[in-house]
Amino acid sequence: MRDFRPDDAEAVVRVLREAIPPLLTTAEAQVWEAEHTPEAARHRVLVAEADGEVVGRCQTGLAHESPTPGNAYVNTYVRPDRRGRGVGTALVEAAEARLRGLGAARAYSWVLGDGRSLAYAGRRGYAPRRSAHFLRLDLTAPLPPLPEVPPRVELVPCTVFEDDPRPVFELDAAVTADEPSDVGAELDDYTDWLETTWGHPCQSRELATLAVVDGRPVAFSAVATDGVSRMSSATTGTLREYRGRGLASLAKTATLHKARAAGLREAFTGNDAGNAPMLAVNRRFGYEICATEVRHVRELG
Repeated sequence: MRDFRPDDAEAVVRVLREAIPPLLTTAEAQVWEAEHTPEAARHRVLVAEADGEVVGRCQTGLAHESPTPGNAYVNTYVRPDRRGRGVGTALVEAAEARLRGLGAARAYSWVLGDGRSLAYAGRRGYAPRRSAHFLRLDLTAPLPPLPEVPPRVELVPCTVFEDDPRPVFELDAAVTADEPSDVGAELDDYTDWLETTWGHPCQSRELATLAVVDGRPVAFSAVATDGVSRMSSATTGTLREYRGRGLASLAKTATLHKARAAGLREAFTGNDAGNAPMLAVNRRFGYEICATEVRHVRELG
């Protein structure tokens, strides 16, 4: 085991794609994330190397955006052909020891929803909390037509706010605060958001769509893409006072049409399993569940 190095990026992407295919990432993103995570997160990426190749990856650190102190994360994936040989255990034990040294009280982990992975998490002392689904949409199939845009509403790409992204940050912060989560997050650092979200190499400001009312972004559909054939809906949401008008659905429809026109062939998204309204919206688009993860927690005391 050792720390991640930039020349590990392609091998780490292989681990992630084989372990959880709907997860969108690139080698560039792996390097960028390792270099741009906020210092407060004490973020670290560990890799397991066997027979001269990287076969496992563990991402760990403090949940610095959580309003509850002591929360941390341990997300571990092992290449399927290398499971059952102690690779994951070695990574998890090293991550937990590090988190204890940082004073973390509890570790949250996303665990694949298959029986083998869930049983392993239970043996490690992790208790299940909530589950989330990955959903896939075939962009080569017919899409719902773009609805009529309501009066006073304008659909624009995020590039419109290149000179001053703060209104987009304020919208993102409001939507994030309302997302269901065990840990919770408060986006209150604009400089950090500019670097880690707005500046992320997978984010596509051209494909992302904002619904704007009187010059103010009130709903959006953010997009990450591998630049080849896949996209993932990063966040979709609406300010509370504008909900119930179909604006998020409108923005997402526009985004999907733009993505298909750009030559992308697959769209992925993620939903909390208990978020029935958003699951229903995505089913109307034609998304189908393709994988599930279960959030687990272990007390580190």
